[in-house]
Amino acid sequence: MNALQTSSARFDIQDLARAVSLSSALDALPLKLTDPQWKTLANHVQPLVLPQGQVLIEQGVKDRTVYLVESGSLTVHYQDGRERIRIAMVGAGSLLGEGAFFSHQPRNATVQAGSECRLWSLTPLRFRELCTRHPDVGVELTVAMSAVLARRLYNKPKRVAVT
Repeated sequence: MNALQTSSARFDIQDLARAVSLSSALDALPLKLTDPQWKTLANHVQPLVLPQGQVLIEQGVKDRTVYLVESGSLTVHYQDGRERIRIAMVGAGSLLGEGAFFSHQPRNATVQAGSECRLWSLTPLRFRELCTRHPDVGVELTVAMSAVLARRLYNKPKRVAVT
């Protein structure tokens, strides 16, 4: 992963909540939280802006951060030694990094911003803290992230898109 920095842009967790509720993609994050629960989540995630073309996740790297997509689109591609194969597009209301987050394995694919993106990152340490202090939110988030992982695994074209 490239060194990502938080932006001076204004972020509001309700924009992420709106993106999640409006997404109709197969791999949309089915996260149903109340406004106070979204505010709780906001205290555990870090917002960032990813410029178009910048790499967010690099195949083979050991990093377990998961990213919730508020806006923009990202391409997921796999390098097989000979060629780079685009395997998926991920947009607002979904997430990235769930495979490594749950499996503790290196990243399975590279993710690059196809347009400027607004994301929210969640590290394993902050996730553990969320689950300890606010188990209701932690359980809802775990179930939602697991649902995205399962949908991607059941959808053969997106199976490799588990990052």
